Amino acid sequence: MMNSTDRSQSKNSIRKLDRIDRKILKLLQEDGRISNVKLAEMIHLSPTPCLERVKRLEKEGYIKNYVAILDPKMLDATLVSFIEVSLDRTTTRALDNFREEIMRMDEVQECHMVAGGFDYLIKVRTRDMEHYRRFLGEQLSSIKDISSTHTYVVMEEIKASSTIKVSDD
Repeated sequence: MMNSTDRSQSKNSIRKLDRIDRKILKLLQEDGRISNVKLAEMIHLSPTPCLERVKRLEKEGYIKNYVAILDPKMLDATLVSFIEVSLDRTTTRALDNFREEIMRMDEVQECHMVAGGFDYLIKVRTRDMEHYRRFLGEQLSSIKDISSTHTYVVMEEIKASSTIKVSDD
């Protein structure tokens, strides 16, 4: 796994991806467990240069990690909520404290600092409404400097994707 220094170096020296690199990234997003032999076959390269390209894409930071995408129904985590969070103040201390507290909360899948009428948008996944209410009342509300929250409970998930469009330049 890359450290932050490696990532910043690779970001400063981003090179243009060629057609084969883009195809590798697209295929790995579809199936991160694809064998190198099959990947090489699909991009019309022999296995050794294919593996070298994948290793280079990892080293340069284009590929951050490989993960399993789990089924929330099978794990009893079907209630998705988005919460707008506003802080009393946006001092460095308050922002750092919020970040540290959110990082410890397993129910939080995503947290984004945003520009606009509130400070953060977080995505939370819980078992049910009772679990959500406990999360809100016992965990989220315990964070200092939160002035208000507004919750939007998902009624139907239309699209959820972890893929990033890889341009065909």
